[in-house]
Amino acid sequence: MRILVTNDDGILSPGLDSLVRVARRFGEVFVVAPDVERSGVSHAITLTEPLRAREMGPGCWALSGTPADCVFIGLNHLLPSRPDLVLAGVNRGPNLGFDVLYSGTVGGAMEGTIQGLPAVAFSLVSAGTFPFAWSEPVVDRIIRDVAAHSMPDGVMLNVNIPAPDVAPLRGFRLTRLGNRFYSSDVIHRTDPRGGEYLWIGGTRVTMESAPDADTGAIHEGFVSVTPVKPDLMAREAMPALARYDAMTMPPDSAASLEGNR
Repeated sequence: MRILVTNDDGILSPGLDSLVRVARRFGEVFVVAPDVERSGVSHAITLTEPLRAREMGPGCWALSGTPADCVFIGLNHLLPSRPDLVLAGVNRGPNLGFDVLYSGTVGGAMEGTIQGLPAVAFSLVSAGTFPFAWSEPVVDRIIRDVAAHSMPDGVMLNVNIPAPDVAPLRGFRLTRLGNRFYSSDVIHRTDPRGGEYLWIGGTRVTMESAPDADTGAIHEGFVSVTPVKPDLMAREAMPALARYDAMTMPPDSAASLEGNR
């Protein structure tokens, strides 16, 4: 296999090193990762400034962009040919529930999905230290399964691994996204020059404990495997909004708008 690896914790992250070590068991590995930490950038792409790719070694680049930039530039410029698989992580901390909307790790994997490739995002959930080496057999098992069975078109896997200080590992569980909320802390401070600045806190987290949710499964000791996709279409809301199909503008509205220019 040819595998592209990225993350959002940056090119020097030990989680990235761990994922690369495992990925190399399955074939040729290329790394394109942000030059600095880009946590919380979601699926952002860089359109208003140039990107710079710095070669760190054979098949390894640090990019001055987001994880989605890394995958896009890797696929369309840096790699010698199209890879078979995109992997992101291993993230230092959880990407559970609504985190998938903020996560750069998930954003990088999602760009692989948009580009038509199977993709997996890995995160390690810990209450203290992050034993990336301990999580490698779990990562190996997931990659081995995806390599053997591929993925449904347009779907990626969001994988969260509970560290031993969260719960004893019991196995794997296919899950849905749970409800996970951060507190609405906004910290107001003054810098040494007297200027005011704001820092988003979100230090307190509440989350759903249902066993079929990713937020509940990890605390029961299960690796949560959650299929997600970039299609945000709310099809279930279409009948309730069908009134828009019959909505019209008043006959004199065009003239009124023209007169208000």
